Amino acid sequence: MILGNETTIRNVSGFSTEELKGIMDFLQGAVYCWCKNRPDEWFSIRNLMGGENFNWNGTPLQVLYDKHINRGLDDGEANNAAGKDCGWILKRVIHGDENRDFETKTESLVRHYKWVA
Repeated sequence: MILGNETTIRNVSGFSTEELKGIMDFLQGAVYCWCKNRPDEWFSIRNLMGGENFNWNGTPLQVLYDKHINRGLDDGEANNAAGKDCGWILKRVIHGDENRDFETKTESLVRHYKWVA
């Protein structure tokens, strides 16, 4: 659960309920790995699914990119839009977590989270 009053959650559409569940489960696993290995560090979607993890092919996240390519966006625009969608879904995952609490902050327009152990 997100502590404080930052609970605005946007819906992300363009894929099935099953695909959304797969995305959320995948992100939940990434969050728990981060919390296990870096419990006192802030993270964002960029930390979890960017950098060396930028290629989402073969993961449940691929549908986010495909959605924007199918809308006619070029590769760079589709990557950017898919990243934003993924960020909103991550916020939904963290807000709905009944087992852990998280602080949140925004820096340079990027939402960050930290597990409150």
